[in-house]
Amino acid sequence: MLRVPSLAAIFALTIGLLAGPAIADPSFWKHEWTKTNFDKTTVKNWVEIMSGGPPKDGIPAIDAPVFIDALSEMRIKGNEPVITLEINGAKARAYPIRYLTWHEIVNDTVGHVPVAVTFCPLCNSAMVFDRRTQQGRLSFGVSGKLRNSDMVMYDRETESWWQQATAVAIVGDLTGTQLKQLPSWMESWDQFVARNPDGLVMAQPDFARRYGQNPYQGYDSLNKPFLYNGENPPHGIPPLVRVVRVGNRAWPLARLRDEGGVTEADVTLSWEAGQASALDSASIAKGKDVGTVRVRDASGRDVAHDVLFAFAFHAFWPQGKWMLP
Repeated sequence: MLRVPSLAAIFALTIGLLAGPAIADPSFWKHEWTKTNFDKTTVKNWVEIMSGGPPKDGIPAIDAPVFIDALSEMRIKGNEPVITLEINGAKARAYPIRYLTWHEIVNDTVGHVPVAVTFCPLCNSAMVFDRRTQQGRLSFGVSGKLRNSDMVMYDRETESWWQQATAVAIVGDLTGTQLKQLPSWMESWDQFVARNPDGLVMAQPDFARRYGQNPYQGYDSLNKPFLYNGENPPHGIPPLVRVVRVGNRAWPLARLRDEGGVTEADVTLSWEAGQASALDSASIAKGKDVGTVRVRDASGRDVAHDVLFAFAFHAFWPQGKWMLP
C-alpha cells in the first residue's frame, strides 16, 4: 500500500507508529469506523493491526473504471506488469500495476460478474475476488490498516475489515465470510497484448499520481518487510523473495525459473521471462525481470493463485507446505 514517498520516510514513520499505544486499541478507531462491529472479530491481539499511514480511503479505490482498446494504449512499457482477468467469454482485461500501486483496489464488473481487483505492494499480492456473498454484493475500499504488512480492505456496506491475502473478513459483522478468488495472473504488458490484441486495458485514472513510478524503490531487495513483526520463513528462505501460492502450498519463484516450471500436486506451474518487478527500480519499467507465472490444472484450466513474498505466506499459512527442490 502506498504510504509515503520513500523507504526512508516509511521506516521513520514506523518508529513513530510503534511508539504509540493507539495502534492496538480499537476504541481509538471507533470515531472513524462508526459502522464497524469491533465486538465480532477473529483477531486475537489488536496489536497485529497497525496504521499504514493514511486514513480510511486515503488511498482511493477505483470504482467504475474506464477501459480502452489494448492496441490504443501508448503509456505502458512492454515489460510493465499487469493483472490479467479473463472471465465468462468477455474480452480479456488488463489492470496495470502502475495504477494499482497507487489505488490498490478496483471495483469492476466483468462478464456480469462483480469483481474486486486488488494489489498489496508490501506483500506483492495481486488477487481478484468475486464481490458477491450470501449477504449481498459488496464494494471495497482501502482501510489504511495493515496486518502482517498486508492490506486490510473494508466493505462499504457493513464496514467489516477483510484480509486481502486470505480474502476473509477478520473484523465486523461479516467476520468469517470468505470471498471467492478468481483465476487471474500477473504478466507483462507485451505478453497480454500478444495474446489479446483485441483485449481491453484500464485507462489512466483521473488522479494526480506519479503513475509508472515505484514509491518503494528497492523494497524487494530489503532484508526485512515494513511493519512486520512475525517470524521469518523456515528453511532459510529470505522473507522478501517471491513464492507462488496455490492453496496452502508455496513454490519459490526461483525454483520455477531455474527448472523452467514444474508439475506437482495436480497443477502445472510455468515461468516465462519478460515481466519487470514493480518493487525494484524507481521506474517500474526499469525493474529487474522476475518473469511471469501461469498455474493450470490437468485440463489446462487456469487456477487461482498468488505470487507474494515468502514472509506473507508464512504469516498467513504458518502450517503451509513449502514446495522446495
